[in-house]
Amino acid sequence: MSQDDFIITTYLLVDKFYRQVVTTKLRKKGFEPALSDVEIITIQIVGEFMGLNDDKKIWYFFKNNLSDWFPKLGSYANFCKHCANLWQVHHKITQSLVVQYNTDRQYSIDGFPIPVCRYARAHRHRRFKADAAFGYCASKAERYYGFKGHIVINATGLITNLTFAAANVDERDMVAEITDNIKGLLIGDKGYIRPDLKEELASRDIDLQTPLRKNMADVRSKEWVQWLCKKRRKVETVISQLTERFKINAVKVKDLWHLSHRVIRKVLAHTVCVVICQLAGKPSLQLEWIQES
Repeated sequence: MSQDDFIITTYLLVDKFYRQVVTTKLRKKGFEPALSDVEIITIQIVGEFMGLNDDKKIWYFFKNNLSDWFPKLGSYANFCKHCANLWQVHHKITQSLVVQYNTDRQYSIDGFPIPVCRYARAHRHRRFKADAAFGYCASKAERYYGFKGHIVINATGLITNLTFAAANVDERDMVAEITDNIKGLLIGDKGYIRPDLKEELASRDIDLQTPLRKNMADVRSKEWVQWLCKKRRKVETVISQLTERFKINAVKVKDLWHLSHRVIRKVLAHTVCVVICQLAGKPSLQLEWIQES
């Protein structure tokens, strides 16, 4: 897919769902912005996909390289303000995309670190002092200071929910919050083992399945457990895309409001890209295809 086709496809998809979620006029006073909300959201999604992980980089790139597409882009200050005012629209569009394109009853859950500074500077770090905490990243076998993201995806890789909490919050305590919109099989790793949690989810028609620890008896077949582990790898792929391409764990803000806005926008960008791949008949997580010209 060429860059031009990607911009056009993104615009049409955003426009369709924007009309569904915005049923009343957003601005009741003042002048209408030069660029429409759909154009701004399109710019943000395309910019996020390209790895431009903040407003300034996105604005600079489009101002200098795609001004023919968006001649009314205007100043950086106005662009930044316009972006910030659309965070609720981002969230609603993401929810609508999930409702329309999520037909699964098979999901995976996992967590990932969101450090706010280098570990050595953590005791001197003042931002997020009341909210961040020290945690441990098992995949990297290291401690860090910041937050932990918690994510649920369906079998195709579509993010059905994502939130974050202080790094010291037990990931099992976050399961109920991010599974309120799903039913069916939920695959997790050993960190989600907790009998009470499994029973609570079962009462909500969610079957939590995880590999067991070596000292635990497992009556399930070896093939079934291997299948679970294979399916769970998809959530690791999504997390890798979020951290490497969309840079979701790069914290460049000073407060929770702006951090939440960044996370919401990156989830929207990933969701749109997954849907575009599906509509084109490509593997849903083959995002590299979008860059092919």
